[in-house]
Amino acid sequence: MIETFFRKSRLVGALPLVLLACHFAAAQRHTAASAASAKLPDAPTPSSETDTAAETDDATPTMFPHWENSRFLIGGQANIIFQAHGPFHSPYQGPNSLLPRGEYKTSLLGTLYLAAQAIRDPKYALDGLFDLESAGGRGDSEALGLAGFTNLDVVRNPNLGSTPYMARAQVHQTIGFTDKMVENARTQFSLAPEVPERRLEFHVGKMSLPDFLDINSIGSDSHLQFMNWTVDNNGAWDYAADTRGYTYGIVSEYDDKDWSARYALALMPTIANGIDLDWALRRASGQNWEFELRKPLLGSLLPPERKGTIRVLSYVNHAHMGLYRDANEAFLAGEGTRPVIQNVEKFSAVKYGFALNFEQEITEDIRMFGRFGWNEGQHESFAYTEVDQTVEFGGDYSGRRWSRPNDKVGLAFVSNAIKKDHQEYLKLGGLGFLLGDGNLNYAREDILESYYNMHTWRGLYYALDLQFVDHPGYNKDRGPVLVESVRMHVDF
Repeated sequence: MIETFFRKSRLVGALPLVLLACHFAAAQRHTAASAASAKLPDAPTPSSETDTAAETDDATPTMFPHWENSRFLIGGQANIIFQAHGPFHSPYQGPNSLLPRGEYKTSLLGTLYLAAQAIRDPKYALDGLFDLESAGGRGDSEALGLAGFTNLDVVRNPNLGSTPYMARAQVHQTIGFTDKMVENARTQFSLAPEVPERRLEFHVGKMSLPDFLDINSIGSDSHLQFMNWTVDNNGAWDYAADTRGYTYGIVSEYDDKDWSARYALALMPTIANGIDLDWALRRASGQNWEFELRKPLLGSLLPPERKGTIRVLSYVNHAHMGLYRDANEAFLAGEGTRPVIQNVEKFSAVKYGFALNFEQEITEDIRMFGRFGWNEGQHESFAYTEVDQTVEFGGDYSGRRWSRPNDKVGLAFVSNAIKKDHQEYLKLGGLGFLLGDGNLNYAREDILESYYNMHTWRGLYYALDLQFVDHPGYNKDRGPVLVESVRMHVDF
């Protein structure tokens, strides 16, 4: 597979994409959108006033300065991804296939972050959070045909349009159990610059569960890191969400010096990949538990300052879901022209799974990470993507070595799989909300992704990204396909 990747890579073909992204950058510089500023390494000492301005612009993580000690936060981001792939081998295709002809699409995602502190005492801090978002553009093949789709920003229902919508609206309460304070990164989710070392936190309202669970500092951010759905999130975690990725719920979190524990209860969609949520918690809900341990994973093999984290997640979903086996048996008994999972759905069906997530600093500039995920796979994929089992490894390398501390190079490999009944459902012509070639010669879907992310000026970033996908949609008869991307990101 690796040999095929290098044989099919055509980096020269990415040059027109770079020029187009530059055009987008000029048009978007005054668009509202990005997260609160992060603490960055100090810039080198300049030799003149002119150099001072240049170095400051290069090191500043946002286009406009943020209030560091205010009870208010205003920020935003804009993310534009131009993505294309060439023709690939495909003896047949179905309604939900990745199109075998060459195609290109552009997605645009803009977010306005607003937050205010009602109580500023860090021991009992109370924040109000509100985000307004717009998701426009399209994904290749309307985001169909891949379990690990290549652009996390794409909304899976293109008919929703780019009309702005409320993405998040939350109350965030902190309850401290000690007077000992530790530094806290000021973000759109938490405004306090310091927090009690031992504390309980609650987030209540509209949210996205990956804001709090399965977080990985190397592989969770499609704006500055990888772009693939199953690289940035655990593909086997069918987390509660509407088609845009949001839900209503509550997240409770207990933090101590070296560990944290989280529980989340959230609403499920009424139908698979639906925009409407089911408010009847007695019949539909998503429950999630996560334990996080912040300790070096390799013990005495690395210096003690090399940070490491491991997270273990489990979830149980109740929703109006069907069994793939029931749909297959109904079709083989003569019902319909293909198996239809919606015809066998039942209320309060249960889908559950587990996930492992780790990250480890190796040197000052090199970090590695990985994920493993599994779910029972008998019930239909309902909220995130069509993955029943996944394994992932990767890492990134800082540009500090070539005097560009805000640049990053990343490489990750992920392999996704589905269970036997799910395979048979697709082979018989069944359609999931993402997949359906009309037939299936099963193989694992393997994805290799690499990127270079470059900070150019005051919160303005450009990235080149390549994704090589073998057996798209788990189909050995189709592909492989090489997807080339250019991303322009602005933090305001």
